[in-house]
Amino acid sequence: MNVQEYIKEYIASLPEPKRSDMETLHKLILLELPNTRLWYMDGKNEEGKTVSNPNIGYGYQHMKHADGTLKVFYQIGISANTTGISVYIMGIADKQYLPETYGKGIGKAKVTGYCIKFKTLKEINIDLLLTAIKDGVKQTTK
Repeated sequence: MNVQEYIKEYIASLPEPKRSDMETLHKLILLELPNTRLWYMDGKNEEGKTVSNPNIGYGYQHMKHADGTLKVFYQIGISANTTGISVYIMGIADKQYLPETYGKGIGKAKVTGYCIKFKTLKEINIDLLLTAIKDGVKQTTK
């Protein structure tokens, strides 16, 4: 299977209403980031052990590890979790930026240094979420 097929299968495997929300969010991100590189990570490590929820990634960046090595990784990620959906905005240096810039207006969501977590799309300001996503991509595109 290719990445698009894995993504389609992953979204289809989710229970409602998460399935519809993830499908809507995926389509909205693709509209905002046309021709972006897609990623699918199944949440398993090299030994096949589950270490995270599966996630879909968008974009491309070089992230610097503490030891100075570079890792190619996505800029934006989305994942269904036990309580809702997480949107990861990777690579923003200032860990206060997302909460300070988007935390108050986003709606019923928890905003951390790199994650916006919410139960359903109807509980958040989707336009502001998409603005945060585009902002994150802009900050991590060189």
